[in-house]
Amino acid sequence: MKQLISMYKKVGRKRYRETYGLYYEELEIGDVFEHRPGRTITETDNIWGCLLTMNSQQLHFDAAYAARTEWKKCLVDSTITFSLLTGMSVHSVSAKVVANLGWDKVKCTHPVFAGDTLYAESKVIAKRESNSRPGQGIVTVHTRGFNQRGKQVMEFERTMLVYKRGRSPEAAANY
Repeated sequence: MKQLISMYKKVGRKRYRETYGLYYEELEIGDVFEHRPGRTITETDNIWGCLLTMNSQQLHFDAAYAARTEWKKCLVDSTITFSLLTGMSVHSVSAKVVANLGWDKVKCTHPVFAGDTLYAESKVIAKRESNSRPGQGIVTVHTRGFNQRGKQVMEFERTMLVYKRGRSPEAAANY
């Protein structure tokens, strides 16, 4: 049976430091991580996201225009959904990341609207040791996002280069 990974490191008498993320060795193919808390998307999130990314598609911020579409209201920009779901997964699957290597098979499977609350889960689907970096390994996860009604809204695969235990920057210092 896999030992539960502690999210705290004892650093002194009655003193603990929060740890963040999992090392390469702690991630196993088939592991599923449910990412919590969820995140409710607001109209402001959507508008600011469009402004930050220079997305001028009026379906995301012009309510009068959106009312005349099949959706009848503004859609949340899918890159905001994508970013939120990726961010939700960081604590578990990529807090010990050296670098993101890529995202693949991104699918928008259901529209997202302001007021929706998103939840995510990631399943480890592949891992191997790096051939060129002995202190690191390559991990691929399949992440799915769901709204508050349990409807899947997006899915994607993400491949990352992850530190092995004792090889991360925090291992080299009293961090």
